[in-house]
Amino acid sequence: MKTFNDLEFKQDMLRGLNAARIKFDNGYGASVVIGPYTYGGRDGLYELAVLDSNDDLTYETPVTSDVEGYLSEDDVTRLLEQIQNL
Repeated sequence: MKTFNDLEFKQDMLRGLNAARIKFDNGYGASVVIGPYTYGGRDGLYELAVLDSNDDLTYETPVTSDVEGYLSEDDVTRLLEQIQNL
């Protein structure tokens, strides 16, 4: 099971973000970002969106119907586990 520690963040200078994407065997994935304009970024918290098999944002899963913000590392891990179990 992949967790927050498996994420490889890269700095996106253009948007002022640190961003990571991860893909799972079930075809889903996640985009996790942190930056001054993300939900919770100013407080050191993360934002996560579920990705479909085409790496597009999807709001059609039981995990979430929106972008999730204000997430701790543990919160991100919990959501990553839910996505892997879809």
